[in-house]
Amino acid sequence: MGSIFLTHLPSAWHVDQAILSEESRLVVLRFGNDANPDCMTMDEHLFKLSPIVKSFAVIYTVDITRIPDFNSMYELYDPCTVMFFWRNKHIQVDFGTGNNNKINFPVGGKQELVDILEVAYRAASKGKGLAVSPKDYSTKWMY
Repeated sequence: MGSIFLTHLPSAWHVDQAILSEESRLVVLRFGNDANPDCMTMDEHLFKLSPIVKSFAVIYTVDITRIPDFNSMYELYDPCTVMFFWRNKHIQVDFGTGNNNKINFPVGGKQELVDILEVAYRAASKGKGLAVSPKDYSTKWMY
């Protein structure tokens, strides 16, 4: 349900313009397919948190089947991927999983995503390219 309310970018040019044009907010891109259950869940979380983070983040969705231009560039092999950009620079977040480039795992809820976006925004606004997640998502804590 959330994906129909989030802004869909229709072409690779629009994705590039979204990343290039935003000067004061974090650009959050959800890559995936709207019909995928993982993407539906992520879109629901993103839609619910969009009013909370609208002052420092803007959220877009990109369908990787209609716009395959970024699939190899960003290694978009997972069903649902969330990436962050600040002033045309990719912002990495250390989740403890070894992959700092993107979120490609299910996130617990809206507040977890708000915390991640805040951390990414603070690091990016200070000129840092890597932020440390407030929660460790590595599997060593699951046992």
